[in-house]
Amino acid sequence: MHTHSEENYLKSIFKLSQLGRKKVSVKAIADALGNNPASVIDMLKKLTDKNLITYEKTSGAQLEAEGLAAAVNVVRRHRLWEVFLKEKLEYSWAEVHEIAEQLEHIRPLDLADRLDKYLGFPEFDPHGDPIPDAKGKLQDTKRMTLSEIECGQVCRVVAVKDTSTDFLSYLQQLDIGIGTQLTVIEKINFDNSVKLCMPNGVITTVSKKFAESLMVA
Repeated sequence: MHTHSEENYLKSIFKLSQLGRKKVSVKAIADALGNNPASVIDMLKKLTDKNLITYEKTSGAQLEAEGLAAAVNVVRRHRLWEVFLKEKLEYSWAEVHEIAEQLEHIRPLDLADRLDKYLGFPEFDPHGDPIPDAKGKLQDTKRMTLSEIECGQVCRVVAVKDTSTDFLSYLQQLDIGIGTQLTVIEKINFDNSVKLCMPNGVITTVSKKFAESLMVA
């Protein structure tokens, strides 16, 4: 059995590795968790001693088989709880992440399976992220950031990279959610902001950071 802190580190390494990083740097983990690098290094050494990861100072951390299984289980529980909170308790998608951060550590081994069945075996969470199945398999998804879409192209929102309350609340203000269709009208060279046409015909301009935080297909 792993501590909550250990599970958070394993989950963070897993999510960062999903961005195409074979080995995850201390800085990336520190930034993701809001911890200082010295604390991160201490934990990585503990996880290495437990054979959950491999860690090299120059190249970073990589999950071992047991660590990967533990990380996927935490991710699965987290995303299932997000679905439950939004669909059954009617929390907004801006609220569910923080609550699920606490619920993901609940221990009964069969709880995730029961929750999965109760929810009808959902494939994606409210933010568009794929939910691992009981065997730990993730849906193969093809997506890119809004910043990668060319002018004149139409795209559909499929997920968010940034699950912070501030960003999700901003999306709600703009009436953008999973499935919203957007048309890229213009990319502004000065600051790399993006001018969009919304489904209702309204034109709005979003920042580079915004465009890099929204996943589309």
